[in-house]
Amino acid sequence: MSEPTVLLVEDEENLRMVIADALEARGYRVTAVATGEDGVEAARRTRYNAVLSDLRLPGINGIEVIRSIKSGAPDTECIIITGYATVETAVEAMRAGAFSYLKKPFSQDELFVTLEKALEHSTLRTENTQLRSEMGRNNSSSAIIGTGAEVERVRDTIGKIADTDSTVLILGESGTGKELVAKALHYGSGRANKPFIPINCAAIPEDLLESELFGYEKGAFTGAASMKIGRFEAAHEGTVFLDEIGDMSPALQVKILRVLQEKEFERVGGRHSIKVDVRVIAATNHDLDRAVEEKRFREDLYYRLNVIPVHLPPLRDRKEDIPVLLTHFMAKMSRRKNKTLKGASAEAVRLLEAYDWPGNVRELENLVERLMVLKDADTLITPKDLPERIRRRVREHQRNAEYIATLHGGIDFNAAVDNFERDLILDAMTKVKGVKKKAAEYLGINRTTLIEKMKRKGLLGPSEEPEELIKS
Repeated sequence: MSEPTVLLVEDEENLRMVIADALEARGYRVTAVATGEDGVEAARRTRYNAVLSDLRLPGINGIEVIRSIKSGAPDTECIIITGYATVETAVEAMRAGAFSYLKKPFSQDELFVTLEKALEHSTLRTENTQLRSEMGRNNSSSAIIGTGAEVERVRDTIGKIADTDSTVLILGESGTGKELVAKALHYGSGRANKPFIPINCAAIPEDLLESELFGYEKGAFTGAASMKIGRFEAAHEGTVFLDEIGDMSPALQVKILRVLQEKEFERVGGRHSIKVDVRVIAATNHDLDRAVEEKRFREDLYYRLNVIPVHLPPLRDRKEDIPVLLTHFMAKMSRRKNKTLKGASAEAVRLLEAYDWPGNVRELENLVERLMVLKDADTLITPKDLPERIRRRVREHQRNAEYIATLHGGIDFNAAVDNFERDLILDAMTKVKGVKKKAAEYLGINRTTLIEKMKRKGLLGPSEEPEELIKS
């Protein structure tokens, strides 16, 4: 087993030398620095098993050192050294992420016991992180659900490019699963045990996005009471996922281009460059070719990002995957909600396949969650359970298709009549809140005739009693 590594941040030279010598004699590899800034920089370059930091330091204090280190290396355990231990100090240190604290003066035994407990805890955290990463790597290709040719092509591309450092641009409409692809690329790479840091460029105001990406120095602007590292710095040796990069301002595009080209940046208010090793994966739902033509997106950045493009098809172009996605989301929600449904009727699946899904896979997942919450356990999803927007849009598409068929000199008369009759029944059942007797009266037919028609059209569940069809 390799020697545990410890970063010591202590401004008192004599104490720094005594602690470092004691730790090295005990078998630790020690890096000792005198300032908080040097400590943060050392932790950015190297991952340590543990950090010992004095509370009072020139420049940034020990609390800020721990907060900065933990944001980039959450599994590193940190211990505060202080001669002014109070309840308030302890609480503040723990909130910053400290494992424990040592009050001066302390013995070598106290130092070793506290440090060994911290390292034991760090080892457990690291093992858990590695286990999660390994599980993510094993499941990376299976995270993209579907059996169609388009999805298979995406999975094949992920398998070829995951374990590389190539920049990837994921293209697709909102809700198609762009972040799933980014995670599959990260967990399928050699960076899987390092941070995966996503940021939605469209969700953060432009004046805050720069400090989120690159961090800021203490005093850089009003309210910057302490130094903060940004997402790029926190992702060192890992992956940054820039979602909706097409919404980024031209000024920030320049700075992203520099990170891609030079692997360095400055914090807001900073005067020195920070080197960083990250893989960049970007995504957008915009047409970047058009954005480049219209001078809304930098051409040089576009070509730096578009090294390997991955195109995600909208759900309306892969409807053959709807049954398998439905099954997947039902199993997922069943585990989450501790509740099961029997599945979906053939007619319900037919309606789902006929719908155009403007919200893509995310819309389907949200629908399954809604049904899992609202329906009774161990029941079947039937057309009556689907939102009116789905049933209405399907009917509109059917009517349009029939109209187009007439223009081309042909129509399936029986199918058109069957669809028209089904629409009338569904409309009637919706208007009377599912009471068959009232629906029959509304349609001017016998109740028994209505039930027979509903059975033939698959509008009744297999065990449904003829009292109510729609419950809402």
